[in-house]
Amino acid sequence: MANKKLLVEGNDDKHVMLALCEKFDIPENFEIIDCQGISNILERFPIDFKTSGTKTVGVIVDADTDIRARWASLKTKLESAGFAVPDNLPESGLIAENHSGQKAGVWIMPNNEMDGMLEDFMSFLVPHDDNLMPIVGSTLDDIELKRLNKYKNSDRSKANIHTWLAWQDAPGTPLGLSITKRYLTTEEEICEKLTDWLKNCSSDLQ
Repeated sequence: MANKKLLVEGNDDKHVMLALCEKFDIPENFEIIDCQGISNILERFPIDFKTSGTKTVGVIVDADTDIRARWASLKTKLESAGFAVPDNLPESGLIAENHSGQKAGVWIMPNNEMDGMLEDFMSFLVPHDDNLMPIVGSTLDDIELKRLNKYKNSDRSKANIHTWLAWQDAPGTPLGLSITKRYLTTEEEICEKLTDWLKNCSSDLQ
């Protein structure tokens, strides 16, 4: 059993992290675990620190509609595991150590500052000179105005990035593979911040 774990909400999150690790040569010395939802992450997060030999547990979760509430729930779990954490989540993500010498990491999608989800983060990686994304946005606006959309308003960012991917060379490419295929850029500052956080999570404590 790996002594370093990264807990994520779903399969897309897992494969995006795997693609970024490959792209940025981040050592895969930790196990990425698809927890199948935020409730399962919150349940197991503090428990994993009690597992024998555990050195690091990181989590990547969506802010959804209330990043403050999401951070508050994670902060409570961390404090129960002996971590002293700030009132506000750092912009660069949290890396903390407890008295037992264990490391905890928290990244809240999309950027530790705003409401949203993985798909918002992926949209940040669409190249600035792309001509399709504005058309995607206007198309979604149009079908929403006509009330033809079947997706919920809260899922707009999912509809946005997946529509854009449906218009690429290989329509329907999964999120992780869209990085590997270089449909998306990895040169944005937000991507650098996330990969730096991943490197810090995977590194050994000094």
